[in-house]
Amino acid sequence: MTLLDTGTWHGTIYRDGWVEAAGGTAAVRSPATREEIGRVGVADPTDVARACARAAAAQRAWAATSYQERAAVLRRAGALWEQHAAEVGDWLVREAGSIPPKAGVETATAAQECYEAASLASHPLGEIIPSAQPRLSLARRLPVGVVGVIAPFNFPLILAIRSVAPALALGNAVVLKPDLRTAVSGGLALARIFEEAGLPEGLLHVLPGGVDAGEALVADPHVRVISFTGSTAAGRKVGEAAARHLKRAHLELGGNSALVVLDDADLDLAVSAGAWGSFLHQGQICMTTGRHLVHASLAERYVEALAEKADHLPVGDPAKEQVALGPIIDEAQRDKIHSLVTASVDAGARLAAGGTYDGLFYRPTVLAGVTAATPAYAQEVFGPVAPVLTFTDLDEAAALAGGTEYGLSLGILSRDVMKAMALADRIPSGIVHINDQTVGDEAVAPFGGVGASGTGSRFGGAAANLEAFTETQWLTMQGDITRYPF
Repeated sequence: MTLLDTGTWHGTIYRDGWVEAAGGTAAVRSPATREEIGRVGVADPTDVARACARAAAAQRAWAATSYQERAAVLRRAGALWEQHAAEVGDWLVREAGSIPPKAGVETATAAQECYEAASLASHPLGEIIPSAQPRLSLARRLPVGVVGVIAPFNFPLILAIRSVAPALALGNAVVLKPDLRTAVSGGLALARIFEEAGLPEGLLHVLPGGVDAGEALVADPHVRVISFTGSTAAGRKVGEAAARHLKRAHLELGGNSALVVLDDADLDLAVSAGAWGSFLHQGQICMTTGRHLVHASLAERYVEALAEKADHLPVGDPAKEQVALGPIIDEAQRDKIHSLVTASVDAGARLAAGGTYDGLFYRPTVLAGVTAATPAYAQEVFGPVAPVLTFTDLDEAAALAGGTEYGLSLGILSRDVMKAMALADRIPSGIVHINDQTVGDEAVAPFGGVGASGTGSRFGGAAANLEAFTETQWLTMQGDITRYPF
């Protein structure tokens, strides 16, 4: 069976069928070739209102189903991701510019997210708490109702399914707004998988759309929780809008993550980790290693080896050849990357490798002679750029690594793991990897950042998912009605 059997979907995507999109249609284009590879319907606020109302109507029956039934749907979805991994992976390559190994990580993670969500359905949902009165007192978790999910283009499948799957498993309905640039691999694929898995009608609505659709989703009265992944600037607007409507917003935002290379680190392994952390998926990852902090005793050799590696990494169309880096998602993002690189060189940084592009193919770039004020160091680039800054002692390393508004991920490389752990304790970060680079995620692990990187760990693992997608209710019961003085 082919899951995505056509390249043209003229309707807004609903779980229970196709509805003509009020916002017309948009082309799905390959960033590598700019060819149109499909069309999708574009949702507008009227589509969002209709979807949210339908989701709310369907949710109560779903919440009342047994955990076995909900878990079975999620298990079937997990198996379907595995069954259709090649097909979905092909869309991730063509639509998102992913190299095949990265696409494989996405489909495998999608399956794992569904399997973990299936186990979440039977997780204990409360606790007995003491009471000063002769009664049974409980704190129990209930579904929030309708969850709105807004997901970006870079890891479109993972960054949608990690909210969709646990929210559904816990008895909620979901309205998903994927990025228009990756509406198939980050939207339609989820609709089709859950349809085939037997999810009842009305529980998952997928609406590709623009800013107006996102604003409508945040404001809709049926939606009680917003799960947003995207830039810090957009996340601030989502958080402000959600606050006005007194609803929770789980925000996973930008980053400018540091890889700290201590003086005792293995140089070859450190360079390999640094290259992977900065150049994977063209650096278009929130956890990308955006800052390389290298001890002064290693810095010159580190820059030389990293630049040599960057110069030899093949860049091209991952659908046609074996490459290490594919295309940047679009011209606007490429131009932002290049402007930061150019401004950095103008400010005194040395271009050790890269700094050029052909179309949307940007060469992996290494910048030396960087200061804390260098634009490509101080700002999130979201591209394949590795700025290298030196330090002389642990105090300086801690100050540099923590000297940013972001706090998503941190990598520390050292043969002395206890020294690395002590350093990590001094640097605010939602994620820390000792003897690994900054990019890493697992369905069983809590994920999120601090500061301008978001509102903490809002995804992954039973505790974070329960907190994200349920409400806590206090419930008491007693055998007789209490007699009061009046």
